[in-house]
Amino acid sequence: MSTESNLAFIDGQNLHLGTTQNGWKIDHKKFRIYLKDKYHVNEAYYFLGYVSEEQQNLYKNLQKSGFIVLFKEHTSGLKGSKKGNVDTDIVFEIMKILLERKDFQNILLVSGDGDYKKLVDFLISKKMFKKLLFPNRKFASSLYLKLGSEFFDYLESPNVQSKISYS
Repeated sequence: MSTESNLAFIDGQNLHLGTTQNGWKIDHKKFRIYLKDKYHVNEAYYFLGYVSEEQQNLYKNLQKSGFIVLFKEHTSGLKGSKKGNVDTDIVFEIMKILLERKDFQNILLVSGDGDYKKLVDFLISKKMFKKLLFPNRKFASSLYLKLGSEFFDYLESPNVQSKISYS
C-alpha cells in the first residue's frame, strides 16, 4: 500500500499579502487541513521574515495548526527596516531535503513570486513537483505563464477560498 506523501513550502509574507490585498484572510487551521486532504501534504514549512514580539500569537497559531515555522535569519540592526525576503531560504531548504531525504514524493509551493521559477522547472523535470498555489491571480509572476495548468492553482478561486478563508 503506497500512500502519497508530499511536502509544502509556504512563503508566509507572499501568502499574507496576496490574500489580504484581495480582501480576505486565510484560516491557517483550515488551510493546513486543505493541504493535507487535497494534496497529501504531511509536512508544511511556513517561512516568515523575522521574529517579532507582536506576532507571537500568529506563530503559536501556525504551530497549533500544524505548520513548521521557520524564520529568516537577520542581524539585529536590520530587523525592523528590511522586508523578510525568504526566497533563498525556501530554495535552500528544498534543495537540502532533495539531497538528504527520500521519504516524500513531491514538493508543493505557495507563492506568486517569480524567484522560484528555476526551482519549479527543475522539480518538474525531476517529476517531483506537485503544485504551485498562487495566493493572488494579479500577483502571480508572468514567468509562470508557460506552466501547464496541472501545475498551479489559485487560492482565491471561489471553490478553494471557501474552504480556507477565515470567517
